[in-house]
Amino acid sequence: MTIWFSRNLAIVIGILAPLLETIRRRHTWTEDPLSLFDDYILGGMLLYGAWRVSRSIENGRKFLLLGWGFALGLAYAGFDFQLQQLRNGAVDPAPVPAEWVAVVKGLGLLIIIMGLVASLRKMSIEK
Repeated sequence: MTIWFSRNLAIVIGILAPLLETIRRRHTWTEDPLSLFDDYILGGMLLYGAWRVSRSIENGRKFLLLGWGFALGLAYAGFDFQLQQLRNGAVDPAPVPAEWVAVVKGLGLLIIIMGLVASLRKMSIEK
């Protein structure tokens, strides 16, 4: 895994996270708007980091790491909260079963860790 893998993954997650969260909360976002917009901030940070890495690996890496760190914090907290909601039998606003939401959040957490690790690895000059 290289910085380019991390950059490309940041672009994918930077687009998918806000999109999926918008679909999930499209009917309930007014009840808790901050839970929707944190994914927009996450997406913006990852996309900005990916853009900066495209311009200069050395100068952009810190922005990409910042985006991955923010994403990791949100993903960990969201996954933990989802597991608590499952244990309590709470209904999720998603149009799919709450168990599927937990699976997607768990996979997202692992993908984010991969992106973070790839950003931390020694630079490779090759694209």
